Amino acid sequence: MPETVITVQGGHDAYYPAERAVVTVAIAFEGPERTDVVARTTAGTRALVAGIVDRHHPDNGPVTWYATDRIQVWSHRPFNDKGEQVPLVHHAQTSTRAKFRDFDELAGWVERAAAYPGVRVDGIEWSLTEKTRLGAVNAVRTRAVEEARAKAQTYAEALGLSGLRCIAIADPGLLGDTGATPGYQPAACSRQAKDAGGLAFTPEDIAVSAAVDARFVAS
Repeated sequence: MPETVITVQGGHDAYYPAERAVVTVAIAFEGPERTDVVARTTAGTRALVAGIVDRHHPDNGPVTWYATDRIQVWSHRPFNDKGEQVPLVHHAQTSTRAKFRDFDELAGWVERAAAYPGVRVDGIEWSLTEKTRLGAVNAVRTRAVEEARAKAQTYAEALGLSGLRCIAIADPGLLGDTGATPGYQPAACSRQAKDAGGLAFTPEDIAVSAAVDARFVAS
């Protein structure tokens, strides 16, 4: 009896509690005097970073990593409501990112930082540790393969076929005649906070998804 080819896609989603949070905070000032604007931005950045340094330790501190970009300085000459150019306005800005393992410390630091003049909280990104992420990705990929086989088995049984065996397996779209299913994104392991500037927030679960295309034959 000739073999029947069965091509399917399997997928799986899992959710894991966030283990890390990266907060991005900018300090920016503007004004008519370039020197003053730069000085205020520099002083504000030093004060902001000082609140991180004492908490920073790569292995066991509440802050595992931080970085501050070099100061950006620019100027422009705006127009007034009569269409006339007015004197130069100078701008200066820095951006600081810090990764927290302790979310209570994060909330306290963001609250204190928000009180600084010129501060803008640009976002919080929730994530997993690398060890957890790799384990999660392997787990959902395994479940995706299991679902693909179960789906193919169901099709085979409905057709009265047996002896199901896999002859090809690939990431979505790589078998040549199937496309990736919207919503399944490999290693999707981080989420942006919906209200990063707010002082009251809860860590978001991290969605980890996987999909696989598989081809079976049965007779």
